[in-house]
Amino acid sequence: MGNSYAGQLKSARFEEALHNSIEASLRSSSGDPQPIFTQLYLEPEPDSVNGHSSNDLEEAEEDDDSDSSSPPLPYLQTPAPEGCCTLDGFCQAGKDIRLVSIATESIEVPAGFELVGAKSPSVPEHILVCAVDRRFLPDENGKNALLGFSGNCVGCGEKGFRYFTEFSNHINLKLSTQPKKQKHLKYYLVKNSQGALCKGPLICWKALRVNGPTNGIGVEVHPPLLSPSQVSLGPQGQGCRSADLGDSPGMFLPFHLWLFFSWFTLFPASVRCSVSSAMNSGPPKKRHRSWHPSSLVPVPPTAVPVPAIRPIVCSSGLCVLGHGTLPYFYGNVGDIVVSPLLVSCYKSSQLTEKTLETLGLQRSQMLSVETTILLTLQYLGRLGPEQIPLREELEQIVLKAMLCCPGSPAITPSQLPWLARLEASVSGGTVQVVVTHGSLGEGISESLRSLREGPRHQRSLPTYVVVICASKMSGNEFCVLVLGKYQARALAEGMLTTNEFLKEISYELITGKVSVLASHFKTTSLGDNLDKQLVRYQRRRKGQVTLPYQGDVPEHFHSQETARCLNSSQLSVARSLLSQVCSIADSGSQNLDLGRFSKVDFLVLVPPSHILVHQTAQRIRQSGVLVDLGNEDVSTASQKSEKYVVRLDSDVHARMEAFMKKVKQNPYTLFVLIHDNAHVDLTSALSGSVCHGELQGLADRVVNCQEVLEALNLLVLQVSCFPYTLQTRQSRISISNEIHWPSTESLCPNELVYFGLRDYSSSLQWGVASPILRCDEAFEKMVLTLLERHSHLHSMVVRSFLLIQQYTEAMMALTSSPSLRDHITPETLAMVEDLINTPSKEGSQGCGHMLLVRVPSLQLAMLARERLEDVRDKLGLQLCFAVLLGSPASELSLSRNFVSRLKAWRGCENEDWVPHTYEDLEGLPCIVILTGKDPLGETFPRSLKYSDLRLIDSSYLTRTALEQEVGLACTYVSVDAVRDPKLGMACRESDAEKAATSMNDGEELERPHSNGSAATRTSGEPECDSLGSQLSSNPCKASNALPSLYSSSSSSSPSTSSSSGQKPSQSTQSGQPPSSPRVSPRTVILSRAAYNLLAGESASQLSSVSLLPHADVSWSSPLRPVFTHDLQGAEQSAHYRQWTVARQHHADYEASPVPHPRRLLLSGPPQVGKTGAYLQLLRLLHRMLIRLLEVDVYDEEEEHEEDGEQHRNSQWPDVEEIRKMPFDPSPRDPKFRKASPVYSPRIPRQEVESQTPTRRLTKSIRLSRFAAHNAFHHCEQCHAYCEAGPAAQLSECTFHAFTFSSSMLGEEVQLQFFIPKAKEKHFVFSQEGSHLECLRLPLVSAKDPDLLKSPIFTPTTGRQEHGLLNLFHAMEGTSHLHILVIKQFEMPHYRKYWPNHILLVLPAMFNNAGVGAARFMIKELSYHNLELERNRLEEQGVKRQDVWPFIVMMDDSCVQWNAHHDASDPSPSSNNVSLKSVLQHMENTPKILLYAMCGISKWCSSLASKTPSRPFSRCHLHDFVMLNVDLTQNVQYDLNRYDCEEVDINLRINSSGLLLCRFNNFSLMKKHIPVGGNKDFVVKPKLMNPATFIPSQYVCAPDSEQTLLDAPAQFLLERFLLSCSHRLFPKAVRNRNNPVLSIDSYLNLSPEISVCYINSRPHSTNLNHQGLVFSGLLLYLCDSFVVSGLLKKFRFLKGATLCVICQDRSSLRQTIVRLELEDEWQFRLRDEFQTANCSEDRPLYFLTGRHV
Repeated sequence: MGNSYAGQLKSARFEEALHNSIEASLRSSSGDPQPIFTQLYLEPEPDSVNGHSSNDLEEAEEDDDSDSSSPPLPYLQTPAPEGCCTLDGFCQAGKDIRLVSIATESIEVPAGFELVGAKSPSVPEHILVCAVDRRFLPDENGKNALLGFSGNCVGCGEKGFRYFTEFSNHINLKLSTQPKKQKHLKYYLVKNSQGALCKGPLICWKALRVNGPTNGIGVEVHPPLLSPSQVSLGPQGQGCRSADLGDSPGMFLPFHLWLFFSWFTLFPASVRCSVSSAMNSGPPKKRHRSWHPSSLVPVPPTAVPVPAIRPIVCSSGLCVLGHGTLPYFYGNVGDIVVSPLLVSCYKSSQLTEKTLETLGLQRSQMLSVETTILLTLQYLGRLGPEQIPLREELEQIVLKAMLCCPGSPAITPSQLPWLARLEASVSGGTVQVVVTHGSLGEGISESLRSLREGPRHQRSLPTYVVVICASKMSGNEFCVLVLGKYQARALAEGMLTTNEFLKEISYELITGKVSVLASHFKTTSLGDNLDKQLVRYQRRRKGQVTLPYQGDVPEHFHSQETARCLNSSQLSVARSLLSQVCSIADSGSQNLDLGRFSKVDFLVLVPPSHILVHQTAQRIRQSGVLVDLGNEDVSTASQKSEKYVVRLDSDVHARMEAFMKKVKQNPYTLFVLIHDNAHVDLTSALSGSVCHGELQGLADRVVNCQEVLEALNLLVLQVSCFPYTLQTRQSRISISNEIHWPSTESLCPNELVYFGLRDYSSSLQWGVASPILRCDEAFEKMVLTLLERHSHLHSMVVRSFLLIQQYTEAMMALTSSPSLRDHITPETLAMVEDLINTPSKEGSQGCGHMLLVRVPSLQLAMLARERLEDVRDKLGLQLCFAVLLGSPASELSLSRNFVSRLKAWRGCENEDWVPHTYEDLEGLPCIVILTGKDPLGETFPRSLKYSDLRLIDSSYLTRTALEQEVGLACTYVSVDAVRDPKLGMACRESDAEKAATSMNDGEELERPHSNGSAATRTSGEPECDSLGSQLSSNPCKASNALPSLYSSSSSSSPSTSSSSGQKPSQSTQSGQPPSSPRVSPRTVILSRAAYNLLAGESASQLSSVSLLPHADVSWSSPLRPVFTHDLQGAEQSAHYRQWTVARQHHADYEASPVPHPRRLLLSGPPQVGKTGAYLQLLRLLHRMLIRLLEVDVYDEEEEHEEDGEQHRNSQWPDVEEIRKMPFDPSPRDPKFRKASPVYSPRIPRQEVESQTPTRRLTKSIRLSRFAAHNAFHHCEQCHAYCEAGPAAQLSECTFHAFTFSSSMLGEEVQLQFFIPKAKEKHFVFSQEGSHLECLRLPLVSAKDPDLLKSPIFTPTTGRQEHGLLNLFHAMEGTSHLHILVIKQFEMPHYRKYWPNHILLVLPAMFNNAGVGAARFMIKELSYHNLELERNRLEEQGVKRQDVWPFIVMMDDSCVQWNAHHDASDPSPSSNNVSLKSVLQHMENTPKILLYAMCGISKWCSSLASKTPSRPFSRCHLHDFVMLNVDLTQNVQYDLNRYDCEEVDINLRINSSGLLLCRFNNFSLMKKHIPVGGNKDFVVKPKLMNPATFIPSQYVCAPDSEQTLLDAPAQFLLERFLLSCSHRLFPKAVRNRNNPVLSIDSYLNLSPEISVCYINSRPHSTNLNHQGLVFSGLLLYLCDSFVVSGLLKKFRFLKGATLCVICQDRSSLRQTIVRLELEDEWQFRLRDEFQTANCSEDRPLYFLTGRHV
């Protein structure tokens, strides 16, 4: 099938190729010049030369000798005996048999033998010498060669080779195809004048064919019109008009048809009737495949009579119209079939300019009619004897011709006839030309008459007759009569849709047309009566039956159902689907508002298959998704799973009506309608009907109904292995809403990987002896013979009867009639032998393989099942294997003894259990006859070994139809079967003997733990679902699995039981994991037509991927870019969306031009695990909806002080009581667990445990209505708060610079404000309105109940999406002032996500600074603003102290606030409150101006069960603080700090004598946000490639050559001190009684080292250090308040260490001198260090010393 020469176009111009062809024709003595087609389209063979070569005839002969031009069929070659020579060119005895080596040697040739030359593909440059009996060689006419072979080896002299296969092995031909003497014995060998052997003439294996015209068909004819008296009319005696396929009704336009006719009523009556009626009344209601809309044409002046042709040898004929007007036919019009297969190939003139531009063509490159005729002639001439024309193939040829030849060659109409004959002359007689000058009708009429009147002894007819009308009036027209028997039948049958040919088969069976064929198969291949033979054997065995195994039914292996698990691809696809759902919600089109949903529900639509319903329900049950979603409880989930699966049959409307009612009644539930196998039946509801017992158009009625389209809480997910029919120009699914299965998988040992369609095609390149994708050539030859005898029957009927006979005789050959072995194809015999013998092998315990036989016709399938069961029973094999009918319309039916065996294997105690899915048949030896129009997605067990697709032939010429059949065999296999296929194939037999194999089907390999899975496993009575659900999917964990042969053997030769077969060992039975078993791909047996297309793209064959994707779509353009295997996923979808359109009966034909926003498409290979992926999506959706209402907050209980005193609970703190409270200097929040404790004599701190948890504890909590949200939150209430209005632009945000002088920095600082128009009311501007003067502050005395006095500052970085910056709900919608403090480089991101927020942009100098710089600038700005506002209001008569001095500094992870009550309070002990209520409560504190800082406690789950021991505390405050910038004017944040800056300022404020107060009756929940925030810098080298550095490398000796790092100096210092302080202060490690003295600063020295903080300022409140001996001294950037006298007050241990840190080396030395440190401390030159920065990054320097 298909053209053998769809190769690459050569760059030569068409005219040059044509000239060379004509010149070669004139000069050639053979009359067979290289055709123009070959010159134009084929790359030359490696050994060919330009022009005509001496090898032309030789190559032509090779082409003739090949059975077809398809890729060679891989062949199982017997391995050479051990020790034999296997060198190319030598025989197995090691003797050289190459012609070049023995040409001069004396060779003994027995009488009657000839020396001939053989060609070996492994040494093509050599000829191998053989001696062959001349009786088995042809004569000079290519005839009279006896069948068989007899030959001798001229090398070693061995004689008597009776089979060419045996001989080819001996001479080491090493063939990849079936050895044939006709193919490999090429030349006679003769002696030259010197007496040396040399190559002689070719061996003519085929009868000579006469080229050129025969019986006058090839000459110009001008026949008169035949009178009606010469014509035998049809029953009505009326004519028939053809349909005009042009675009304009009623006009004579050039159009193109294929016209089929049969000689002697050879096509089925229903076909003849349908076509005849179609030609009389226009297109049929249900269009034929490739039918184009048309209108009737007026009867032309010329008409063609269809004569009553006598029944000659030819079985069928076909007329193909190429270019012109179809003539008027009358007579036996019932024998005419019209096919528009190649219509579009000649419509290149109709291409639009846009299409031409896409193809890279110009209008000038369009081919003329004459060139098109020549291309068609060459194409037809190059087709093999068993190939049919393919539209896609010819279209690619036409496109390549246009691209190759800019400008069509100038071929005049007068040149066309003789050029056409020239092309036909090289076809070997397969193509002939008829030229007429009148009309096409005249040429067709003359052709029919000459065929009718031709001599009976005419040897053969041409395959194609090309009729060319060279009319001066209408220009050149042409058509083709196809007379080839195979081609005519294949094309005629290919016109029928699947429904139509199944209907035709039913008609043939019902009317008894098959009786002749059936009677033929009543006898065996040996001529005996089949039934009598069976009865005779049945009597002979006297009721004895064959036992498949010895002993009792084996004990069960597992009795517990195990939840399926998901593999990484399934999890990835589920996440991708979830991401796309979120994209729909975030698109801003309001098509999906995820924020309103709190629950997920679903319904799965499946094709009308009972088995598929059970399978999907089983997947749902095993996944535990019903319990996880909360839709069902544990006890009912397993029983109610089928409630969520609906078949698309007559009951679907009631189920959908109830579902849609549920959708309307639950607006806050997100429903997902999953349309599984969505490519099945996409007929529109208007075109739908009952066809072949099935309702059509139901999917359209359900999925595309108005209710489904309009429901805002309903997502539609369409799932398909072959989504091509959903990817047209009219697709209802946006290409952005497509999710494609990842094409690459990581291969890891002991894992299973997917083996799919592409892997089957590529497996042909493995070079193994027994391929897993095969064509049964012997079966195909039998079929061709039968088709010639029974031309009145559909080919599938013939194939089915032959297949039944093959299986019948195979069973007989293995039991009662061994003599039948030679009449059965090796493929059939191997499969049946494996089926019968495997259960009896050692260790199998009755387990065996499944053999799948695909029979699309239900009637033929029932016939096959009945016949095979009858034969099996009569042969006594009824206990060996089962025969099942796999029909989508019925449940599985299995005899009781097999059900008992399955139950025993599973340990099932449920008496009523029966298998419901194919997976339930795991391990059962059986033949499953799968029927139905299409495979519907059922999963088969791991024990499926063979998939017999020999009935799938040329009727399946669309990509979907062909690939979905092979998809039945796709599954997961072992990694090593893919990595090393040769080893895999060699080991398949031995692996097949091993027991303990994982039984999961590979549909789903791994799933995370869920509530539902555990519940399902333990609830209810024991289930006996698929054994695949019972055993671990991990091969390493599978123990005591069924001892069956799951790693299927694909050897086509009979095999005996391997010695490696063994029963499970004791160690395996005791629970030790067995070795990982091999799971090999399944073997697929194909028809030749399907095999050629699936074998992959090659120079000789089109690939299946280039076919029309589906019968319900058509190509949008006659020419398209070439489709390659590389196009996958989104690229493939884009290709089909551009180049295919839905047909009129397609459900998408009248779809809206705008894709549906809530519809998604999941596409993935067959049996890859899509069900598990979309069930995981439901779980993720549910989790996400909950997660939208839930967050992970830190749940860590802080270390409390021991305080036995109980304090009275009060609403506000008393300032005097707070003054009396001691300050707790040590930070007790769990986030400071890795920080140094601060020494306090009152409270002994517990020793730090070395096992500090690396991850902080979190808890998932439900968000309340007062929570803060991130940028992903959308709701109607806060829509205007977060998002800019439709007309709002970023330009409406005003930009203002604010400059002030900072005493700390010693320079002016300029900050940038971005202020939305709506927020300008919070600011004061100059009268001109352009200059920002200050931020408005309220008065202390203000009493407005809705007023929030404190402006809120939130420093944030890297969290423009995830930061909780939406305070609308936390503030109860009240107006408030919220300012985001951001770094300059992040300004565009924050403006994008928060257009309505005020942004305070820090100077660029702080881009790499830590959070300390942001807090420093906030405080500096706030104090400066307070002074400005005091000055402004003082002018208005307001006292300066009346201006509100507080600001709120809040982290961007504060999510929720809680209030805690006294235990005596009848209300709950704690409840969620708003941020507004917390702030207002704190702002209303009496004498609030006396507090320097106020805060609240951190939430933990234990607070919910107990009341805080004290309502107020004087301790560290962080995360959320209300800061008095007036009182803390002289206390600053350390702007250099990256960490612990809050602990540092708390210690400064307290030691300055100011009050800190924590409100313990309120608590703050902080969300765990894994991205952004104060994260570590990536420390990398300054000038080299990135590398990993440890903290000890963050410092170095000054002026050293160590690698300098690209990170801030302060950051490097802090990380160094955290990790390496034990080296600096060894005496302080785990020594809390002798802390390190730190003056004026707190630095984190690791939790193992305690720090004592001392403030050097006068009048500071410090710890009483009398009697305290320190283990070290830390001086960090000390200022002038630190003097030598201060240091002399402290006592140090002997050997205590000192660390002095300064900004540069000069100040370091000055500090040492100024503080007189050398008096008490010993320094060494090598103890000076710097941070590992370069000098321009201003490193920090420090010096260490030891106390003396």
